[in-house]
Amino acid sequence: MRILVLGAGALGGYFGGRLQQAGAEVAFLVRPRRREQLARDGLVIESPFGNARLPVRSLAAGEARPGWDLILLTCKAYDLDDAIAAIRPAIGPGTAILPVLNGLSHIDTLRREFGAGAVLGGLAKIQATLTPDGVVRQLNDWRWLTFGELDGAMSPRVEALAALAARAEGMVATAVPDILQRLWEKLTHLGTSAIGTVLLRANTGEIARSPGGVGFMHRVLERNAAIAAANGHPMPDAFLAEFRALFADPRGGYATSMLRDLEAGGRIEADHILGFLLRAAREAGVPHEIHEAAFLHAKAYEQRREAGRLPRG
Repeated sequence: MRILVLGAGALGGYFGGRLQQAGAEVAFLVRPRRREQLARDGLVIESPFGNARLPVRSLAAGEARPGWDLILLTCKAYDLDDAIAAIRPAIGPGTAILPVLNGLSHIDTLRREFGAGAVLGGLAKIQATLTPDGVVRQLNDWRWLTFGELDGAMSPRVEALAALAARAEGMVATAVPDILQRLWEKLTHLGTSAIGTVLLRANTGEIARSPGGVGFMHRVLERNAAIAAANGHPMPDAFLAEFRALFADPRGGYATSMLRDLEAGGRIEADHILGFLLRAAREAGVPHEIHEAAFLHAKAYEQRREAGRLPRG
């Protein structure tokens, strides 16, 4: 299988490297600085499941051509337009696109650009970082990649990817017939976590220890579950019980990447998670004043960031 990975950061570098170890022909479409690192040092992975230093093929913008079986998109949602422009020259008649972005809005965008049949659904669960010197460092035992056809079919291409990934060291990949349900489940808990941790600027345990915090998070969870149900994807009872318990745990320390990015003064996925949920709540007739406040908070932050008015750390 020939796989083009957009980016060689924490997520793309890890999964792309592991798929290359499993026997795939992999190339990484990267920016100049990252390409220099890869040419000099190779793709370096530090992981509890085995370290690696791999010679890899890298491509710069404009060098990609058709002929790929799969393109793995690992960018942030706010970089999707640039990602589409970068991969467009590489798309051939049989190329499948596997995005592992947060949210759901990217699915419709990619299907409009490349055709419904070209796009798979995907989820990645991994905690890793790219160090300044270019090392992909895995931080715990999360190593899951879940994917499937959006129409639920177990197609030859998803079965082939699952068979390839089954040989890969340090990753667990699963082809599923209900990827849209999985995507809505992730958006429900991620959206709840993002609304709470961004609006209140605290992790889940700090919120739970605050007066009314558990009730607030449970209310947001129920509303996001109602949005998903209105879109044909009701949340299972076990799922809701799991996340009610998480948001009620006063010892919890979970904070979203959106909160970390916001506190660091970085770009955030406001439109793709908070904005998407706000629109979906309005369309579903779900009470949305909390969603509106969270989205407004995030967009006002973006205005301050653009104006250079963020506090200096």
